[in-house]
Order: sequence, then structure tokens, then C-alpha cells
Amino acid sequence: MSDMDLLRIVELKGRVRPGDVATPLGVSTEEAGDLLAEAVSRGLCEPAGAAYRLSAVGREHLAALLDADRATVDGPALGAAYDEFCEVNADLKGIITAWQMKDGATPNDHTDAAYDSLVLERLASLHTRVLPLVGRLGELAPRLVRYAARLQHAQDQIAAGETIWVARPILDSYHTVWFELHEDLIQLSGRTRLEEAVAGRAH
Repeated sequence: MSDMDLLRIVELKGRVRPGDVATPLGVSTEEAGDLLAEAVSRGLCEPAGAAYRLSAVGREHLAALLDADRATVDGPALGAAYDEFCEVNADLKGIITAWQMKDGATPNDHTDAAYDSLVLERLASLHTRVLPLVGRLGELAPRLVRYAARLQHAQDQIAAGETIWVARPILDSYHTVWFELHEDLIQLSGRTRLEEAVAGRAH
């Protein structure tokens, strides 16, 4: 497991426990705990209550790794793929909004099974559309390859009836994974979240 893999997950999630990084990294909770303990011993992470966060040294180390990673990517090809992602991102934002709110003033309390079913059908359709794109992103930047499996895992949970996997921050939910992929694409494209927000592409 590379420093990049672990530290980027910790950075994106802010504060983590072993279980929070196990699924994204594809390891057991015990293995994740060992990786975090090793990162602490190297000064890259530090305890934060019962969780862990990046240390100042860890942030500097990760920033250098991200800069080096960006230099290896085909910029024009990534830019084209990112533009395609942003088109799908607009659809995902609409789906998540519909999952959380039935209209601008009415929260979705999930008592209307027919309504929820339609929203989940939209998500399943989007998932089918986006997987080939995520596969291409993994070819352009190999560290992104895990996102396909993470999105598939969340979609499998949803299809099995575990709808908390649509948008639950404490889980590796569909929206959580999507957000983290978006953050990685912003960074790899050499952009900032503020620039993307101004352009209407951040969420």
C-alpha cells in the first residue's frame, strides 16, 4: 500500500478510524489499523481523539506526492475526461437532491416507495453510464482505478435494499465516493475547488 493511497483517503475524509479507510483501500479493518499505526509512527498521521488525521508532515508529504502524480498525467486527455465527468456530475447532483428533497420545501422522508424507486432507477442508470468513464480515468491515472470498485460496491448495497448507501457520509456511500473522485479529478486537473465552484462544477 503506497503512502499516496492511504494519505489521500485520510485527507479527503478529514478524520478517520480504521473502518473508514478499510473499504476504500480494499483491506480489512485490522490491516487498515496497522497502516494507520505505521503512518503515526512515521509522523505522517496523528491521533485525533479516537480517530486519526494527517499531521503537518503528512500534509507536506502528500502535497509532494500529488504534484508528482499530476506531472505524469496526460493533461489534455484528462481534461477531456473531466469535462465528460462534469456532465454526468450534474445528473448525479440532481439525483442526490431528489433523494433528499421531494421538492424545494419538502424533505424526502422515504415513506413514498414509488418515488424512491424512481430515484433509485435514475441512479442505477447513471451508474451504468459512468462506469466506462471511470475505467478510462483509471487508465489515465492508475490510482483512480479503485473508484470503479468502490462505486460498484455502493451500488450493490443499494440494489440489495440498503438505501443508506445512496448518500451517507459515514459510509463509503455512492455520493461519498463520487465526491472523493471529483476532488481527485480537480486536483489532477490542476484546478481548485473555488475555481470549480465559480464555474458551477463543484458540489
